[in-house]
Amino acid sequence: MTAPVIKAERLSKHYGEAIAVDGISFAIASDSITGLLGGNGAGKTTTIGMIMGLVAPTAGRVTVLGADMAHEPHRVLHRMNFESPHVDLPHRLTVRQNLTVFGMLYGVADVEGRIARLAGDLDLGEFIDRPAGKLSAGQKTRVALAKALVNEPEVLVLDEPTASLDPDTADWIRGHLERYRKGKQATILLASHNMGEVERLCDRVIMMKRGCIVDDDAPARLIVRYGRHTLEEVFLDVARGRRKPSLATQEEAAS
Repeated sequence: MTAPVIKAERLSKHYGEAIAVDGISFAIASDSITGLLGGNGAGKTTTIGMIMGLVAPTAGRVTVLGADMAHEPHRVLHRMNFESPHVDLPHRLTVRQNLTVFGMLYGVADVEGRIARLAGDLDLGEFIDRPAGKLSAGQKTRVALAKALVNEPEVLVLDEPTASLDPDTADWIRGHLERYRKGKQATILLASHNMGEVERLCDRVIMMKRGCIVDDDAPARLIVRYGRHTLEEVFLDVARGRRKPSLATQEEAAS
């Protein structure tokens, strides 16, 4: 079998007496889109930080493309990227300048050509030479995605990739991500509060609560197992502790 692209083994992170992530394990296959779901304080952001090598685990281990991210992230960071509309790019630099800097940091061979292709793909042309600090929220989201794709990563970690976008643009971005995954056989980890987005994009959903994984399955199978009609209803049940999957539907899902 092909080795998993992302693998967490009994991964934990403590901040003093507070437990942000509590011994979670999972493996994510190549050429897939996996949703990482949970309410505020569930441990998603900390988990993403450990996957990216930005947060050192208290215990356990996470590997990406075979590299231990706590000790050797330099081996694979050029093959990864991250996007969040909540992380600002330098405001005084133009969009083009920002993308040029990141392209050079990632060792992109033809930075100018890559930026031109991204500008066309993501419709950045109107504001490509505008300072990043003068962009609308939706424009910033598109630029953040361009930055995340500048090195054509094999592993792409996305945090709310369509936040602040109008429905039409958000739908277009989702389509672009689907095409990117298929075209590059990329592995995408998606953290989102948009359950419709997760249902559309994700092959699998890992649900977290209070630092633990409470469920892990395909969206359609979760919906059936919890006896619900949408993934949002499942999410609310898990977040509020209102319902657990029945034994019958658990056995059916496992068969």
